[in-house]
Amino acid sequence: MTNHGKPAAGIHYQQQDASYFDKRGLRRHAGPWSLWALGVGAVISGHYSGWNLGLASGGWGGMAIATAIIAVMYLGLTFCIAEMSPALPHTGAAYSFARSSMGPWGGFVTGLCENVEYVLTPAVIVFFIGAYLGSIFETPAAFQPVWWLLGYLLFVGLNIVGVELSFRVTLAVTLLALAVLVVFWFSAFTHLDFSTWALNIAPGGGELEGGHGPLLPMGIGGALAAMPFAVWLFLAIEQLPLAAEESVDPRRDMPRGILLGITTLIISATLILVLNPAVVGVGSYALSQSGEPLLDGFQAIFGAGTAKFLALLALVGLIASFHTIIFAQGRQIYSLSRAGYFPTFLSVTHGTRKTPYVAMIGGALVGMTIMLICFFGLGTQEGSAVIGGTLLNMAVFGAMCSYIAQALSFILLRRHHAHIERPYRSPFGIPGAVATIVIALMTIYFQLSDSTYRIGVIGVALWLAVGIGYFACVGRHRLILSPEEEFAMQRGEQAEADDDSRAAGS
Repeated sequence: MTNHGKPAAGIHYQQQDASYFDKRGLRRHAGPWSLWALGVGAVISGHYSGWNLGLASGGWGGMAIATAIIAVMYLGLTFCIAEMSPALPHTGAAYSFARSSMGPWGGFVTGLCENVEYVLTPAVIVFFIGAYLGSIFETPAAFQPVWWLLGYLLFVGLNIVGVELSFRVTLAVTLLALAVLVVFWFSAFTHLDFSTWALNIAPGGGELEGGHGPLLPMGIGGALAAMPFAVWLFLAIEQLPLAAEESVDPRRDMPRGILLGITTLIISATLILVLNPAVVGVGSYALSQSGEPLLDGFQAIFGAGTAKFLALLALVGLIASFHTIIFAQGRQIYSLSRAGYFPTFLSVTHGTRKTPYVAMIGGALVGMTIMLICFFGLGTQEGSAVIGGTLLNMAVFGAMCSYIAQALSFILLRRHHAHIERPYRSPFGIPGAVATIVIALMTIYFQLSDSTYRIGVIGVALWLAVGIGYFACVGRHRLILSPEEEFAMQRGEQAEADDDSRAAGS
């Protein structure tokens, strides 16, 4: 890897004329509120379900500590991104940051780790969408792949129609998903008994009748073991910089959207963590084993007779996240393809709508194929467990690896590229980036301590091996001077000149 302006050894660039980029153009539309909706919408399904499984590892107090630690990690990460994204305003985001700080190999591996997250996360979400729809319409388990296919067709289609419609839908479904949460919060306030229900997990993990149990039933170790589940409350907020080239003013709006988004999510995560387990008739023990914690809370408040209507409400959060991560998936694949790291046909955009339709269709096909292999290869029950559990763990592991790389990129850019203009500077600086790296490594450690997570890690390792093999044999000989690559080369030359000037002065 290199920080210099000249290509690294073994890296070759192909010359492309203007027509290459004419076929790969994007359209600017997003303002700060569109960016806020993109970030919050991507995460919001995690406030509907997923986070609650951490209650089984640490009890309510352990989950609260885990959430606080993970919130610190995401604060460190988002402030790093808020500084880097307007300074390097390209669609590549994580890959772009790492390319400028660690060279082509660093950029590619970072982009590949993030690619795991953005291909697998929508697959897991559409699986849960299918489960909800199957319950509402009483379809058999064998019908699930039809729901998945319909979900991909609808939301990939909406994202292809145009960036304007995509952001309008994003804003609408994000506001609707938050409105459902607000209704729950206000409804729950009059149905709470915290000590009896939130503290009803006994030491060792059993149910404690009557509640009033310990805050940390599994000790501090249980709190740390709950960290991978707390990630689900914030996972994918980092996708915002992928919209940099579709933002009207990324230098001003990107930091605003990112920081407003993480603030919204911290408030929402706090309220859902405090209120959902404390609702009378629910409790931490039941939620620790539930696939539909928000729906459980609604049913306890309003009665089981409204189950199907409430399930439709709970579906809103999943739809918001699915739609917005499909957007991110397309831009992430597009940026790596435009620069030649992935096959270049994936970065072709629609002639009139200027959306990366090939990348979105390609990502959807990969996600759908993986789901079908699991579902039909392992059988309905075991395949569903793998999709809802192992694939989710793989996405989280890929995300943690990309977070480490992005925080490291921030540190290297601060130290070796001080000349880059930074419209926004993180108040936490390098210590904030270091905290992100440390907490992400801790999260990976506790993922590896669970056999289910280890299977996912092996899957990610195979994914990375195939990608790195492709890049070593093919991709590194076919790179193209995309905006990210040109920026990195130019800034590398400037850094070299600064080094030479300092050396001459000494």
